[in-house]
Amino acid sequence: MSKSAFIRARIEPNLKEHVEKILMQIGLNQTEAIKLFYKQIELCHGLPFRVEIPNRQTLKAIRDSVRGENQKRFSSVDELFEDLGD
Repeated sequence: MSKSAFIRARIEPNLKEHVEKILMQIGLNQTEAIKLFYKQIELCHGLPFRVEIPNRQTLKAIRDSVRGENQKRFSSVDELFEDLGD
C-alpha cells in the first residue's frame, strides 16, 4: 500500500508550536502523531475519546483551576485520602 496520501490543515501557530514541543518530549513527530490518531479512529470506529460540552460545574472548576483558585495541597497521601473521605 502506498504511503503517498497527504493531509493539509490550518491550525493556530501557537497551538502548533506548543503541541510540537509536547510531541518532541514523547518522541513523536507530527506525521507519527497524526498516523497514531487516525489508527485509533480506525480501531475505535470513531474518535478515541468522548466529545461533550462541559456542564456549569465543570466549566467553573476549569476556570478556577486556570486561575489557581481552590487548589488543595497535601503533605501526604494519607492526608489526601482523609480529605476525600469527608
